[in-house]
Amino acid sequence: MNNQEQLIIQKLQNGEESGLRQMFDLYYSPLCVFALKYIDSFDLAEDLVQDIFIGFWENNRVEQLNTSLKSYLFTSVKNNALNYIRKNKKYRIEELDDEFDMMMDDSFDPEDLEQMKLKLYQELENLSQQSRIVFEAIIFQNMKYKDVAEDLDISVNTVKTHFARALKQLRGSFDIILMIMLP
Repeated sequence: MNNQEQLIIQKLQNGEESGLRQMFDLYYSPLCVFALKYIDSFDLAEDLVQDIFIGFWENNRVEQLNTSLKSYLFTSVKNNALNYIRKNKKYRIEELDDEFDMMMDDSFDPEDLEQMKLKLYQELENLSQQSRIVFEAIIFQNMKYKDVAEDLDISVNTVKTHFARALKQLRGSFDIILMIMLP
């Protein structure tokens, strides 16, 4: 657990909404990308992640936290996504469990990470210019949809559409995208 996460947990334990905002800012986008490993719809992924945050806050889950905040949130997204899948019978769950275990393993080889980054950058070249700009702003610069929309003088919905298109095209690189996004 890093210092930033400890500060967020402390604020949440004190009932400070700023802790929820910081948790959201830090983990929302990575959790949405992670949810897309399980489900095909960007809107559904966002709904699932938002439900996790709402439930965490409303049910004061910080008091029951016995693991890192990151692990709790990713496990919650995984469980909710798998419940959705079971309900809709869409995917083979065993394969997804293996991928989750790999994502939660913090002992990633730096050389492998560099190779994966190179692969991602090559795949970025295949995106449309607008989708690539939106993707890079959200992932690499950690910008919010609203800020990207203002910078590019387009609507927030257009930003979401370009981001969803980029994620769909980069589906095979979600692991590296998440590693880049997470602290």
